[in-house]
Amino acid sequence: MQKSWHLNRRTFLQGSGVALALPWLDCMSQAHDAADVPARLASVYFPFGVSLPADKSEYADWNWFPKQENDTFHFRNSLQSLEPLREHVTVLGGLSHPAGRKMGGHDTGDIFLTGATFRGTTYRNSISLDQYIASQIGEQTRFGSLVLSSDGGVGEPTRSTTLSFTAQGRPIPAISSPRQIFERLFGDGDASSKTQRRLLENTGSMLDQVLENSRSMKTRLGKQDQRKLDEYLSSVRDIEQRVNRSQAWLDVPKPEVAESAADLNADQSSPVEYMQAMYDLIFLAFQTDSTRLATYMLGQVAGATTIANTFPACLGLPGNWHGLAHGAGKNDGAKNLGRFDQLLAEQLTRFMTRLNDTPEADGTMLDNTLIFYGSSNSKTHNNNNYPLVLAGGRNLGFKHNQFLQLDAKTPLANVFVTILEQMNIAHDGFADSAGELSALIT
Repeated sequence: MQKSWHLNRRTFLQGSGVALALPWLDCMSQAHDAADVPARLASVYFPFGVSLPADKSEYADWNWFPKQENDTFHFRNSLQSLEPLREHVTVLGGLSHPAGRKMGGHDTGDIFLTGATFRGTTYRNSISLDQYIASQIGEQTRFGSLVLSSDGGVGEPTRSTTLSFTAQGRPIPAISSPRQIFERLFGDGDASSKTQRRLLENTGSMLDQVLENSRSMKTRLGKQDQRKLDEYLSSVRDIEQRVNRSQAWLDVPKPEVAESAADLNADQSSPVEYMQAMYDLIFLAFQTDSTRLATYMLGQVAGATTIANTFPACLGLPGNWHGLAHGAGKNDGAKNLGRFDQLLAEQLTRFMTRLNDTPEADGTMLDNTLIFYGSSNSKTHNNNNYPLVLAGGRNLGFKHNQFLQLDAKTPLANVFVTILEQMNIAHDGFADSAGELSALIT
């Protein structure tokens, strides 16, 4: 009798300039566990809302939301590219963050993944969904998460250029350069492993000294200063955790991925090529299991001061993104903004198609990957009825091919709690959640 044997999915194949985790093979079935088939989440945000002409308008076909007809729905022009993937797509209408409903229209990007409440003039964010999940599964991959945006960095309070926030509500800098992202994921770096190890050890020693000195100082401080010190020490511990992770992975070779796998020379002056490169890098990060969590802020809400504000020019549209959104209710403005909504959706579709075309386990990468896509405005300055898409994750128990129009009082965080449940992430609710959305799961 032939002896049975199995391979772990982390066995790597070499070829064509890339080292990748093996596809799912029958001989792996006996080794099937959570590490073999990882659950992933990609969150993508765009600002300024979408085109929403009335159904009686001559531009009704450019309304972002699908048209409901009896027991089915039809994608209109803006989301038409998703039609071949409708079995993997749920469009959500009616949802918003309760805290966001009371905020300025340009302030809500910061809380898209946090649902935080800013009280009065005090800006204090909370942990984002991706980082909450990373706190529990981030150690399983080289990078706990991948934080990207078209503008990069952190921006300014209420105008952040990142979707990701720490447990203390501090923004995590986003990377905007495709080449820099590629180098972080797959590059060797300029220093040798020995030098890297020495630097990490030195950094760890300095952090230990800071923590020790801070403990002795705390007993001599007043309550307010103790609170400030605790916040500071939390930041130090975050750095300490990243250093420890880097040390643990130092002896594990990075996957070998050819630079041609993504257009690393793309920049924001060519928006379509740039967005495709960013999505391609998320795909590669997921495919090589370098991380299981990614955020991508396509643009932020600060208006004319942002790089992404110029993106609509690639279609020859008048003005900038912010102006385009403001003009959506005038003349043919609904069609103009709708055309740009359509372009954004086409890039999302391209990313989803690539995931769906890549076999994995008993399905595809898309079956094990959730994609949360949308904006924190319906129209410019309107913080209700967010345009949202939840896609993928069939192997996580999500059901799709639906347009859910939910009660306007339903907190968006209910979607987040459902994601946490289906990804087997322990939680006591999230932000102002009131429970799961049963309509999302099988």
